[in-house]
Amino acid sequence: MSQHRAAGDRVTPGNAARNPGAGRHSAKHRVARRNTPSSTQIVGLTAALAAAAGAVGFSHSTLASPTQANSAVNLAALSLDNGSMSGITTARIQARQLATRDSSRVQLAGNDTNKKQAAAAQLAKARAAKLTATQALTSKRASALAKAKAAADAAEKKARESATRCEIMLTGYHITATFGQGGSRWARNHTGLDFAAPVGTTVRSVMKGVVIFADWAGAYGRQVQVRHEDGTVTWYNHMSKFSVSVGETVYAGDQVGAVGMTGNTTGPHMHFEVHPDGGEAIDPAPWLRDHCGLNP
Repeated sequence: MSQHRAAGDRVTPGNAARNPGAGRHSAKHRVARRNTPSSTQIVGLTAALAAAAGAVGFSHSTLASPTQANSAVNLAALSLDNGSMSGITTARIQARQLATRDSSRVQLAGNDTNKKQAAAAQLAKARAAKLTATQALTSKRASALAKAKAAADAAEKKARESATRCEIMLTGYHITATFGQGGSRWARNHTGLDFAAPVGTTVRSVMKGVVIFADWAGAYGRQVQVRHEDGTVTWYNHMSKFSVSVGETVYAGDQVGAVGMTGNTTGPHMHFEVHPDGGEAIDPAPWLRDHCGLNP
């Protein structure tokens, strides 16, 4: 029965004249058969889609840019006829967009990394420069402080070693006897100044000089004598101890002993005498004022 229907459907010039509708129906089927993709076209479309997908996959490695991916899609598309072009349009657009996005992401990531590296390098450079500047400033300040200290030490040493610098012999004292004063306490008139102070009070050299005597001296008890550069000799008497020895150089303010009660004394004090050129004793008060600017 199917063979009869097939034969009946066959259009001949005579049938077409007798049955115009049959001819139109056959033409419609012929057009439909021409527009239906053949197996070859389907294979080509598949190849185009594969090429597009391959182009996307290669966009980060084999293909250098989205343009190359698009070219691959275009080449695949040219292998098909115009009827199949619309079938790959969507794939090609998607491939382009995907390749463009991937490329943009890579580029943005690379730019971000470069910016971070540049910022880190700039920060490290700034820190290094700041550290160098700080070290230079610290070194400069240390050098300046060292120079200032050296200058101060030198000035202090020079002042201390000056032959004309004077210091009062002790502190916390009061005068209990003056030069030339008479009385039963002395065999003759008093030959110096008595500085009363507690036992153990430090006794200092009035000026720079050399110790020429440090021993017991009878009625003077423990005595130290210092010869100064102008030849004047000063005596420090009745001390409880010595702090120097003969031949030692002392400077103004250096300790030579301590207040005591040795020798002929009625209480703790230091008996001070001045002997110009080692001769007879003179009144210490005017000498202290004239030579040292001191007013005991």
